[in-house]
Amino acid sequence: MRTVIKGGLVCLPSDPMHLDLAVENGVITEIAEKLDVGDDFSIDACGMVVVPGGIDPHTHMDLQQSPHHRACDTFLTGGIAAACGGTTTIIDHIAFGPPGCTLRQPIDAYWDLAKDCPIDYSFHGVLQHVDMDILDELGGLIDAGFPSFKAYTTYGFPLTEAWLMPVLRVMRERAGLLAVHCENDVITNTLRKELGSGERAPIEHARTRPNIAEAMSVNMLLSVARAAGDAPAYIVHLSAHESLDQLRLARQEGQRNAYAETCTQYLTLTEDKLRGNADDAIQYIMAPPLRKAGDCAALWQGLHSGDIQVVATDHCPFMPDEKRAHAKDFRDCPGGTPGVEERMPLLFSDGVLAGRISLPDFVRVTSTNAAKIFGLYPRKGTLLPGSDADIVLIDPQREHTLTARALHSACGWSPYEGMSVRASIALTMLRGEVIAREGTFCGARGYGQFLQRKRTVPYEEIVRFRS
Repeated sequence: MRTVIKGGLVCLPSDPMHLDLAVENGVITEIAEKLDVGDDFSIDACGMVVVPGGIDPHTHMDLQQSPHHRACDTFLTGGIAAACGGTTTIIDHIAFGPPGCTLRQPIDAYWDLAKDCPIDYSFHGVLQHVDMDILDELGGLIDAGFPSFKAYTTYGFPLTEAWLMPVLRVMRERAGLLAVHCENDVITNTLRKELGSGERAPIEHARTRPNIAEAMSVNMLLSVARAAGDAPAYIVHLSAHESLDQLRLARQEGQRNAYAETCTQYLTLTEDKLRGNADDAIQYIMAPPLRKAGDCAALWQGLHSGDIQVVATDHCPFMPDEKRAHAKDFRDCPGGTPGVEERMPLLFSDGVLAGRISLPDFVRVTSTNAAKIFGLYPRKGTLLPGSDADIVLIDPQREHTLTARALHSACGWSPYEGMSVRASIALTMLRGEVIAREGTFCGARGYGQFLQRKRTVPYEEIVRFRS
Protein backbone atom coordinates (compact mmCIF):
# COMPACT_ATOMS: atom_id res chain seq x y z
CA MET A 1 0.00 0.00 0.00
CA ARG A 2 1.21 3.48 -0.87
CA THR A 3 1.56 6.05 1.92
CA VAL A 4 1.88 9.78 1.35
CA ILE A 5 3.39 12.06 4.00
CA LYS A 6 1.97 15.48 3.27
CA GLY A 7 2.90 19.06 4.05
CA GLY A 8 6.02 18.73 6.16
CA LEU A 9 9.32 20.59 5.99
CA VAL A 10 11.33 17.84 4.30
CA CYS A 11 15.08 17.83 4.96
CA LEU A 12 16.55 16.96 1.58
CA PRO A 13 20.31 16.61 1.07
CA SER A 14 20.31 20.12 -0.42
CA ASP A 15 17.90 22.30 1.54
CA PRO A 16 14.73 21.81 3.62
CA MET A 17 11.59 22.32 1.53
CA HIS A 18 7.85 21.93 2.06
CA LEU A 19 7.12 18.80 0.05
CA ASP A 20 5.20 15.53 0.08
CA LEU A 21 6.81 12.09 0.20
CA ALA A 22 5.38 8.88 -1.21
CA VAL A 23 6.35 5.55 0.33
CA GLU A 24 5.70 2.08 -1.07
CA ASN A 25 7.17 -1.37 -0.45
CA GLY A 26 9.44 -0.02 2.25
CA VAL A 27 11.20 2.64 0.19
CA ILE A 28 10.70 6.27 -0.75
CA THR A 29 9.25 6.35 -4.27
CA GLU A 30 8.53 10.03 -4.92
CA ILE A 31 9.17 13.48 -3.47
CA ALA A 32 7.25 16.40 -4.93
CA GLU A 33 4.91 19.26 -4.20
CA LYS A 34 1.28 18.36 -3.56
CA LEU A 35 1.29 14.68 -4.43
CA ASP A 36 -2.12 13.23 -5.22
CA VAL A 37 -3.34 11.00 -2.41
CA GLY A 38 -6.36 9.38 -4.01
CA ASP A 39 -7.10 6.11 -2.24
CA ASP A 40 -3.66 6.03 -0.61
CA PHE A 41 -3.07 6.25 3.12
CA SER A 42 -1.88 9.72 4.12
CA ILE A 43 -0.04 11.17 7.11
CA ASP A 44 -0.50 14.85 7.90
CA ALA A 45 2.92 16.38 8.51
CA CYS A 46 1.89 20.04 8.47
CA GLY A 47 3.96 21.95 11.02
CA MET A 48 6.39 19.02 11.31
CA VAL A 49 10.04 18.73 10.36
CA VAL A 50 10.63 15.57 8.32
CA VAL A 51 14.10 14.03 8.71
CA PRO A 52 15.79 10.72 7.89
CA GLY A 53 15.56 8.09 10.61
CA GLY A 54 18.29 8.55 13.17
CA ILE A 55 21.37 6.34 13.05
CA ASP A 56 23.18 5.77 16.34
CA PRO A 57 26.54 4.14 15.56
CA HIS A 58 27.53 3.72 19.20
CA THR A 59 25.33 1.57 21.42
CA HIS A 60 26.05 -1.30 23.82
CA MET A 61 22.91 -3.43 23.97
CA ASP A 62 23.04 -6.44 26.30
CA LEU A 63 26.73 -5.76 26.90
CA GLN A 64 28.58 -8.02 29.33
CA GLN A 65 30.86 -5.27 30.61
CA SER A 66 32.53 -7.38 33.27
CA PRO A 67 31.93 -10.74 34.96
CA HIS A 68 29.59 -9.02 37.43
CA HIS A 69 27.89 -6.35 35.33
CA ARG A 70 25.70 -6.60 32.23
CA ALA A 71 23.91 -3.67 30.58
CA CYS A 72 20.20 -3.90 31.33
CA ASP A 73 18.84 -2.92 27.91
CA THR A 74 18.46 -5.79 25.48
CA PHE A 75 18.20 -5.25 21.75
CA LEU A 76 14.42 -5.36 22.26
CA THR A 77 14.09 -2.84 25.09
CA GLY A 78 16.87 -0.64 23.77
CA GLY A 79 15.42 -0.84 20.27
CA ILE A 80 12.01 0.24 21.54
CA ALA A 81 13.59 3.20 23.31
CA ALA A 82 15.49 4.10 20.15
CA ALA A 83 12.36 3.94 18.01
CA CYS A 84 10.42 6.21 20.35
CA GLY A 85 13.33 8.66 20.18
CA GLY A 86 13.48 8.77 16.38
CA THR A 87 16.35 6.34 15.82
CA THR A 88 15.73 3.61 13.25
CA THR A 89 19.20 2.05 12.98
CA ILE A 90 21.89 1.21 15.51
CA ILE A 91 25.41 -0.09 15.00
CA ASP A 92 26.29 -1.88 18.19
CA HIS A 93 29.73 -2.11 19.74
CA ILE A 94 29.89 -5.71 20.87
CA ALA A 95 31.49 -7.15 24.00
CA PHE A 96 34.92 -8.74 24.19
CA GLY A 97 35.13 -12.45 23.57
CA PRO A 98 37.31 -14.87 25.54
CA PRO A 99 41.06 -14.16 25.53
CA GLY A 100 42.73 -15.26 22.32
CA CYS A 101 39.48 -15.66 20.36
CA THR A 102 39.04 -14.96 16.67
CA LEU A 103 37.39 -11.76 15.42
CA ARG A 104 34.37 -13.75 14.29
CA GLN A 105 33.63 -15.38 17.65
CA PRO A 106 32.30 -12.27 19.47
CA ILE A 107 30.23 -11.33 16.41
CA ASP A 108 28.63 -14.78 16.25
CA ALA A 109 27.68 -14.50 19.92
CA TYR A 110 25.43 -11.56 19.05
CA TRP A 111 23.10 -13.08 16.45
CA ASP A 112 20.85 -14.58 19.10
CA LEU A 113 21.03 -11.47 21.31
CA ALA A 114 19.81 -9.26 18.47
CA LYS A 115 17.09 -11.48 16.99
CA ASP A 116 14.25 -9.56 18.68
CA CYS A 117 15.50 -6.09 17.72
CA PRO A 118 12.57 -3.96 16.48
CA ILE A 119 14.82 -1.59 14.47
CA ASP A 120 17.55 -2.20 11.91
CA TYR A 121 20.98 -3.01 13.29
CA SER A 122 24.55 -3.91 12.54
CA PHE A 123 27.66 -4.72 14.57
CA HIS A 124 31.13 -3.27 14.85
CA GLY A 125 33.75 -5.93 15.38
CA VAL A 126 36.16 -5.64 18.30
CA LEU A 127 39.95 -5.98 18.41
CA GLN A 128 41.22 -7.29 21.73
CA HIS A 129 44.54 -8.66 20.52
CA VAL A 130 46.36 -8.55 17.20
CA ASP A 131 48.62 -11.08 15.50
CA MET A 132 49.11 -12.18 11.91
CA ASP A 133 46.09 -14.50 12.01
CA ILE A 134 43.89 -11.63 13.21
CA LEU A 135 45.18 -9.37 10.43
CA ASP A 136 44.36 -12.03 7.84
CA GLU A 137 40.89 -12.55 9.29
CA LEU A 138 40.23 -8.80 9.44
CA GLY A 139 40.32 -8.31 5.67
CA GLY A 140 37.87 -11.15 5.09
CA LEU A 141 35.37 -9.79 7.59
CA ILE A 142 35.55 -6.32 6.02
CA ASP A 143 34.70 -7.90 2.66
CA ALA A 144 31.87 -9.87 4.31
CA GLY A 145 30.04 -6.71 5.41
CA PHE A 146 31.74 -5.81 8.70
CA PRO A 147 33.89 -2.82 7.66
CA SER A 148 34.28 -1.23 11.10
CA PHE A 149 36.15 -2.53 14.12
CA LYS A 150 36.75 -1.01 17.52
CA ALA A 151 40.01 -0.88 19.43
CA TYR A 152 40.88 0.50 22.85
CA THR A 153 43.96 2.25 24.16
CA THR A 154 42.84 1.49 27.72
CA TYR A 155 41.04 -1.20 29.76
CA GLY A 156 42.09 -4.83 29.64
CA PHE A 157 43.06 -5.04 25.97
CA PRO A 158 44.85 -1.80 25.04
CA LEU A 159 46.42 -1.70 21.59
CA THR A 160 49.71 0.13 21.22
CA GLU A 161 51.26 1.76 18.17
CA ALA A 162 53.01 -1.51 17.28
CA TRP A 163 49.69 -3.18 16.40
CA LEU A 164 47.62 -0.14 15.51
CA MET A 165 49.91 0.48 12.52
CA PRO A 166 49.31 -2.86 10.74
CA VAL A 167 45.59 -2.79 11.60
CA LEU A 168 45.25 0.69 10.11
CA ARG A 169 47.07 -0.43 6.98
CA VAL A 170 44.54 -3.23 6.50
CA MET A 171 41.74 -0.71 6.96
CA ARG A 172 43.22 1.55 4.31
CA GLU A 173 43.77 -1.27 1.83
CA ARG A 174 40.38 -2.99 2.30
CA ALA A 175 38.07 0.04 2.76
CA GLY A 176 37.61 -0.61 6.46
CA LEU A 177 37.48 1.79 9.39
CA LEU A 178 39.09 1.63 12.82
CA ALA A 179 37.05 3.18 15.64
CA VAL A 180 39.08 3.84 18.77
CA HIS A 181 38.31 4.56 22.42
CA CYS A 182 41.08 7.05 23.16
CA GLU A 183 42.36 7.36 26.73
CA ASN A 184 46.00 7.05 27.76
CA ASP A 185 46.22 3.93 29.90
CA VAL A 186 49.38 4.97 31.75
CA ILE A 187 47.88 8.27 32.91
CA THR A 188 44.54 6.84 34.02
CA ASN A 189 46.06 3.85 35.83
CA THR A 190 48.72 5.96 37.54
CA LEU A 191 46.21 8.50 38.80
CA ARG A 192 43.93 5.76 40.11
CA LYS A 193 46.79 4.11 41.98
CA GLU A 194 47.74 7.44 43.56
CA LEU A 195 44.29 8.05 45.05
CA GLY A 196 44.28 8.46 48.80
CA SER A 197 42.16 6.26 51.04
CA GLY A 198 39.52 8.99 51.32
CA GLU A 199 39.35 9.67 47.58
CA ARG A 200 36.62 7.33 46.41
CA ALA A 201 33.75 9.75 45.68
CA PRO A 202 32.33 9.81 42.13
CA ILE A 203 34.08 13.10 41.26
CA GLU A 204 37.44 11.31 41.61
CA HIS A 205 36.49 9.32 38.52
CA ALA A 206 36.79 12.52 36.45
CA ARG A 207 40.04 13.48 38.15
CA THR A 208 41.65 10.15 37.30
CA ARG A 209 40.62 10.36 33.62
CA PRO A 210 41.60 13.97 32.76
CA ASN A 211 41.26 15.73 29.42
CA ILE A 212 44.93 15.26 28.65
CA ALA A 213 44.63 11.46 28.86
CA GLU A 214 42.13 11.55 26.00
CA ALA A 215 44.01 14.19 24.00
CA MET A 216 47.32 12.31 24.18
CA SER A 217 45.67 9.15 22.92
CA VAL A 218 43.88 11.03 20.14
CA ASN A 219 47.19 12.52 19.04
CA MET A 220 48.80 9.08 19.04
CA LEU A 221 46.00 7.54 16.97
CA LEU A 222 46.03 10.34 14.41
CA SER A 223 49.81 10.19 14.14
CA VAL A 224 49.85 6.44 13.54
CA ALA A 225 46.97 6.69 11.04
CA ARG A 226 48.86 9.35 9.13
CA ALA A 227 52.05 7.26 9.16
CA ALA A 228 50.01 4.31 7.85
CA GLY A 229 49.21 6.27 4.70
CA ASP A 230 46.31 8.40 5.91
CA ALA A 231 44.40 5.34 7.04
CA PRO A 232 40.74 5.82 8.06
CA ALA A 233 40.37 6.41 11.81
CA TYR A 234 37.26 7.27 13.81
CA ILE A 235 37.45 8.71 17.32
CA VAL A 236 34.53 7.54 19.45
CA HIS A 237 32.91 9.72 22.16
CA LEU A 238 35.30 12.68 21.87
CA SER A 239 34.77 14.73 25.03
CA ALA A 240 37.70 17.10 25.64
CA HIS A 241 38.41 20.40 23.91
CA GLU A 242 42.12 19.48 23.72
CA SER A 243 41.20 16.38 21.69
CA LEU A 244 39.28 18.54 19.25
CA ASP A 245 42.35 20.76 18.94
CA GLN A 246 44.46 17.71 18.03
CA LEU A 247 41.96 16.72 15.35
CA ARG A 248 41.90 20.19 13.84
CA LEU A 249 45.68 20.35 13.79
CA ALA A 250 45.93 16.99 12.02
CA ARG A 251 43.51 18.13 9.34
CA GLN A 252 45.36 21.41 8.90
CA GLU A 253 48.47 19.35 8.23
CA GLY A 254 46.72 17.41 5.48
CA GLN A 255 45.22 14.38 7.21
CA ARG A 256 42.02 13.45 5.41
CA ASN A 257 40.53 10.20 6.69
CA ALA A 258 39.98 11.26 10.30
CA TYR A 259 36.46 11.33 11.72
CA ALA A 260 35.09 12.21 15.14
CA GLU A 261 32.00 11.40 17.15
CA THR A 262 30.78 13.02 20.32
CA CYS A 263 27.79 12.06 22.44
CA THR A 264 24.73 13.84 23.77
CA GLN A 265 25.99 13.71 27.36
CA TYR A 266 29.22 15.55 26.53
CA LEU A 267 27.22 18.34 24.89
CA THR A 268 24.60 18.80 27.60
CA LEU A 269 26.01 17.61 30.97
CA THR A 270 29.08 18.57 33.01
CA GLU A 271 31.18 17.00 35.75
CA ASP A 272 29.05 18.86 38.29
CA LYS A 273 26.76 15.80 38.05
CA LEU A 274 29.55 13.83 39.76
CA ARG A 275 29.51 16.07 42.82
CA GLY A 276 27.10 16.13 45.73
CA ASN A 277 25.04 13.19 46.92
CA ALA A 278 27.02 10.07 46.05
CA ASP A 279 23.93 7.92 45.44
CA ASP A 280 22.91 10.31 42.67
CA ALA A 281 26.40 11.17 41.40
CA ILE A 282 27.43 7.54 40.93
CA GLN A 283 24.77 7.17 38.23
CA TYR A 284 26.87 9.42 35.96
CA ILE A 285 29.96 7.21 35.94
CA MET A 286 31.05 6.71 32.32
CA ALA A 287 34.31 6.76 30.37
CA PRO A 288 35.44 9.20 29.28
CA PRO A 289 33.91 11.14 32.17
CA LEU A 290 31.74 14.21 31.96
CA ARG A 291 33.82 17.35 31.44
CA LYS A 292 33.54 21.07 32.17
CA ALA A 293 31.20 23.63 30.62
CA GLY A 294 34.02 24.91 28.41
CA ASP A 295 34.36 21.47 26.85
CA CYS A 296 30.63 21.37 26.12
CA ALA A 297 30.87 24.74 24.38
CA ALA A 298 33.87 23.61 22.34
CA LEU A 299 32.04 20.48 21.18
CA TRP A 300 29.02 22.49 20.05
CA GLN A 301 31.39 24.69 18.09
CA GLY A 302 32.98 21.56 16.64
CA LEU A 303 29.58 20.44 15.36
CA HIS A 304 28.88 23.88 13.89
CA SER A 305 32.28 24.06 12.18
CA GLY A 306 32.06 20.53 10.80
CA ASP A 307 35.06 19.23 12.73
CA ILE A 308 32.86 16.65 14.49
CA GLN A 309 30.85 14.46 12.13
CA VAL A 310 28.55 12.40 14.37
CA VAL A 311 26.55 12.66 17.59
CA ALA A 312 25.98 9.20 19.10
CA THR A 313 25.02 8.05 22.60
CA ASP A 314 27.31 5.28 23.92
CA HIS A 315 24.01 3.92 25.27
CA CYS A 316 24.94 1.45 28.03
CA PRO A 317 22.54 1.60 30.99
CA PHE A 318 22.63 -0.27 34.27
CA MET A 319 19.99 -0.46 36.97
CA PRO A 320 20.30 2.44 39.45
CA ASP A 321 20.69 0.12 42.45
CA GLU A 322 23.50 -1.70 40.66
CA LYS A 323 25.45 1.54 40.37
CA ARG A 324 24.35 2.84 43.77
CA ALA A 325 26.09 -0.13 45.40
CA HIS A 326 29.37 1.57 44.46
CA ALA A 327 28.52 5.05 45.73
CA LYS A 328 31.23 4.93 48.41
CA ASP A 329 33.92 3.65 46.02
CA PHE A 330 33.55 4.49 42.34
CA ARG A 331 36.36 2.22 41.15
CA ASP A 332 34.31 -0.91 40.50
CA CYS A 333 31.14 0.84 39.35
CA PRO A 334 29.91 -0.22 35.91
CA GLY A 335 30.29 2.62 33.44
CA GLY A 336 27.55 3.89 31.18
CA THR A 337 24.19 5.62 30.97
CA PRO A 338 21.08 5.47 28.78
CA GLY A 339 20.51 8.01 26.03
CA VAL A 340 19.32 6.40 22.80
CA GLU A 341 15.78 7.77 23.27
CA GLU A 342 16.82 11.25 24.36
CA ARG A 343 19.42 11.99 21.65
CA MET A 344 17.27 13.28 18.77
CA PRO A 345 14.88 15.56 20.72
CA LEU A 346 17.68 16.93 22.90
CA LEU A 347 19.93 17.71 19.96
CA PHE A 348 17.09 19.32 18.02
CA SER A 349 16.09 21.43 21.01
CA ASP A 350 19.52 22.41 22.35
CA GLY A 351 21.10 22.49 18.91
CA VAL A 352 18.72 23.63 16.17
CA LEU A 353 16.20 25.60 18.21
CA ALA A 354 18.94 27.15 20.35
CA GLY A 355 20.76 28.34 17.22
CA ARG A 356 23.93 26.30 17.83
CA ILE A 357 23.62 24.19 14.67
CA SER A 358 21.50 24.42 11.53
CA LEU A 359 18.77 22.00 10.52
CA PRO A 360 20.97 20.47 7.77
CA ASP A 361 23.74 20.08 10.39
CA PHE A 362 21.29 18.21 12.62
CA VAL A 363 20.45 15.77 9.83
CA ARG A 364 24.11 15.21 9.04
CA VAL A 365 25.26 14.51 12.60
CA THR A 366 22.29 12.34 13.60
CA SER A 367 21.94 10.30 10.41
CA THR A 368 23.61 11.11 7.09
CA ASN A 369 27.25 11.21 8.18
CA ALA A 370 26.98 7.95 10.11
CA ALA A 371 25.42 6.30 7.05
CA LYS A 372 28.26 7.55 4.85
CA ILE A 373 31.08 6.79 7.27
CA PHE A 374 29.93 3.27 8.17
CA GLY A 375 28.75 2.04 4.77
CA LEU A 376 24.97 2.40 4.82
CA TYR A 377 24.49 5.29 2.39
CA PRO A 378 22.32 5.89 0.35
CA ARG A 379 20.10 3.08 1.61
CA LYS A 380 20.04 4.84 4.97
CA GLY A 381 20.64 8.38 6.17
CA THR A 382 18.82 10.36 3.50
CA LEU A 383 15.41 11.16 2.06
CA LEU A 384 15.77 10.28 -1.61
CA PRO A 385 13.77 8.08 -4.01
CA GLY A 386 15.05 4.54 -3.64
CA SER A 387 16.25 4.98 -0.07
CA ASP A 388 14.65 3.02 2.75
CA ALA A 389 11.58 4.80 4.06
CA ASP A 390 13.15 5.48 7.46
CA ILE A 391 11.39 8.73 8.26
CA VAL A 392 10.94 10.75 11.44
CA LEU A 393 8.47 13.57 12.06
CA ILE A 394 9.64 16.11 14.63
CA ASP A 395 7.21 18.53 16.24
CA PRO A 396 9.32 21.67 16.78
CA GLN A 397 6.74 23.35 18.99
CA ARG A 398 5.86 20.67 21.52
CA GLU A 399 7.76 21.54 24.67
CA HIS A 400 7.98 18.90 27.37
CA THR A 401 10.08 17.83 30.32
CA LEU A 402 12.19 14.70 30.06
CA THR A 403 11.32 12.16 32.72
CA ALA A 404 12.22 8.49 33.01
CA ARG A 405 8.55 7.64 33.59
CA ALA A 406 7.82 8.51 29.96
CA LEU A 407 10.91 6.81 28.53
CA HIS A 408 11.46 3.18 27.62
CA SER A 409 14.93 2.07 28.76
CA ALA A 410 14.79 -0.89 31.11
CA CYS A 411 16.89 1.00 33.66
CA GLY A 412 14.03 3.35 34.56
CA TRP A 413 16.39 6.29 34.94
CA SER A 414 17.59 9.12 32.69
CA PRO A 415 20.67 11.36 33.03
CA TYR A 416 18.52 14.10 31.51
CA GLU A 417 15.72 13.88 34.09
CA GLY A 418 13.92 17.20 34.45
CA MET A 419 15.47 18.87 31.41
CA SER A 420 13.09 20.98 29.33
CA VAL A 421 13.01 20.02 25.65
CA ARG A 422 11.34 22.23 23.08
CA ALA A 423 10.66 19.53 20.49
CA SER A 424 9.29 16.01 20.42
CA ILE A 425 9.35 12.99 18.15
CA ALA A 426 5.84 12.76 16.72
CA LEU A 427 6.29 9.70 14.50
CA THR A 428 8.97 7.17 13.57
CA MET A 429 8.75 5.08 10.40
CA LEU A 430 11.09 2.21 9.54
CA ARG A 431 11.03 0.84 6.00
CA GLY A 432 7.55 2.27 5.51
CA GLU A 433 6.03 0.96 8.74
CA VAL A 434 5.12 3.29 11.61
CA ILE A 435 6.93 1.88 14.64
CA ALA A 436 6.42 4.71 17.15
CA ARG A 437 3.92 7.51 17.53
CA GLU A 438 3.94 10.27 20.16
CA GLY A 439 6.19 8.34 22.54
CA THR A 440 4.32 5.05 22.20
CA PHE A 441 5.94 2.06 20.53
CA CYS A 442 3.72 0.44 17.90
CA GLY A 443 6.25 -1.66 16.02
CA ALA A 444 6.96 -5.38 16.24
CA ARG A 445 9.48 -7.56 18.03
CA GLY A 446 12.05 -8.80 15.53
CA TYR A 447 11.08 -6.39 12.73
CA GLY A 448 14.65 -5.09 12.60
CA GLN A 449 16.95 -6.37 9.87
CA PHE A 450 20.68 -6.99 10.10
CA LEU A 451 22.52 -4.63 7.77
CA GLN A 452 25.61 -5.69 5.86
CA ARG A 453 27.77 -2.66 5.16
CA LYS A 454 30.30 -1.53 2.57
CA ARG A 455 32.20 1.75 2.78
CA THR A 456 32.11 3.61 -0.55
CA VAL A 457 31.62 7.33 0.18
CA PRO A 458 34.85 9.36 -0.12
CA TYR A 459 36.08 11.67 2.61
CA GLU A 460 35.29 14.77 0.57
CA GLU A 461 31.56 13.98 0.69
CA ILE A 462 31.53 13.57 4.48
CA VAL A 463 33.72 16.16 6.17
CA ARG A 464 32.60 19.76 5.75
CA PHE A 465 34.25 22.78 7.28
CA ARG A 466 32.80 26.14 8.18
CA SER A 467 34.72 29.08 9.61
